[in-house]
Amino acid sequence: MAVVQTQVSTTVTVGPVAPPPAPKPGNWSTGLFDCCADMSSCCFAFWCFPCMQCQTTGKHGWCCAMPLLDPPSCLAVTCCIRKSVRHKFNIEGSVCKDIWATLCCYMCVWCQMSRELKTQD
Repeated sequence: MAVVQTQVSTTVTVGPVAPPPAPKPGNWSTGLFDCCADMSSCCFAFWCFPCMQCQTTGKHGWCCAMPLLDPPSCLAVTCCIRKSVRHKFNIEGSVCKDIWATLCCYMCVWCQMSRELKTQD
């Protein structure tokens, strides 16, 4: 009895590889007024709001003193940080919505960003 070995060769043609599709934008992990979702952030904001702002900004990777440049009449720093957090975590929204949320409830915006950074990191 004879054993016959055969060798099979396969040719693979590799063309340009398409990049993976961009992930669909999502939502914030908690709502703007979901302060009870994380009581530690809520209490921290209540008792020492500037400290919470600085900690949140630092955790996001920005200079922790940035919120101190945000005087009550001009909320540009908060809106920029919120936009940056949205961009980092691919959260739906717009600058107009960021401005509106910041004007409606400044402290809630900061608490929401703090919760998001805790959830995502």
